[in-house]
Amino acid sequence: MSRPLADRLALVTGAGGAIGTAVVRSLREQGARVVGADLLGRHLGQACPPWEGEPVALDVRIKAQITALVSAVAEQAGAPVDTLVNVAGVVSFGSAQDLEEQEWDRVMAINLKGSFLAAQAVMPGMRRLGFGRIVNLGSVVGKNSGNARPWIDPAEQQRASNVAYGISKAGIHSMTGFLARELASSGVTVNAVAPGPIATAMTTAFPAALQALIPRGRMGTPEDVARAVSFLVQREADFITGEVLDVNGGMWSD
Repeated sequence: MSRPLADRLALVTGAGGAIGTAVVRSLREQGARVVGADLLGRHLGQACPPWEGEPVALDVRIKAQITALVSAVAEQAGAPVDTLVNVAGVVSFGSAQDLEEQEWDRVMAINLKGSFLAAQAVMPGMRRLGFGRIVNLGSVVGKNSGNARPWIDPAEQQRASNVAYGISKAGIHSMTGFLARELASSGVTVNAVAPGPIATAMTTAFPAALQALIPRGRMGTPEDVARAVSFLVQREADFITGEVLDVNGGMWSD
C-alpha cells in the first residue's frame, strides 16, 4: 500500500466522532502519525505516545489546552505538527426565534473559535518547517442558508441545522480564506471541506423530504469527507489554498 504521508505528523480534533474517526483512519492508512483529540479522550500522560491508541483529551474552546497539547506532541515527536484537520464541532437545531443566547455562544465557541484556536496554535511550527496543511470542516449550510424549507413545512426547521450552526460554518469558510492568504508565503495551505448531509449520529433526524433533494440519491458518509481531506493534505495539493471543497452529492454548487 502506498504511504504518501509517512513523514507527516497530524492533529485531528473531534477525533471521537464519526467523521473524525474516518479522517484519523484514512491518514494513518497513508502512513502519518496521527494525534486524535476529543473532549472525551484519554489523559495525555498515559503510557503510549499521543499518536497511538485512542484520542487524547482536548476542549477546543480552551486556548491553554490546545497550545499545551501542540507543544507536548512536538516535544515527544521531535518535530512540530505539520497537518491539522479541524473536525471538532456540534450541530444545533430549531428556529431563529426560539434560539437561546447560551446555545448561540456554545455553537460559536466550539465550531468557529475552536477551529481558529487550533489553527493559531500550529502556525508557528508550520512556519518554522516552511510547510503545513490545515483543513477546516465547513458545511453546505454555511453556503445555502440552511437545508430546511420552513415556508413549505415549518417542522423541517426543527429537525435541520439552525442559524447558529450555519453562521459558525460560514465563518469557517471566511476564516479559511483569511488564513490561506496569511500563511501562503510560509508554504502552508489552508482549505476547508463543506459536507452536505452526512449519515452520522448527529443527522438521524434529518427529514426524508430533504434527503430526497440530494441529486446523488443518498446521504454522504464519513469516508466521503475523509477522502476529500486526504486529497487536500497531500504535498501534491500545494497550489490549492483558500478553497472550500463541496462534498454534498450535488445539492449545492458554486
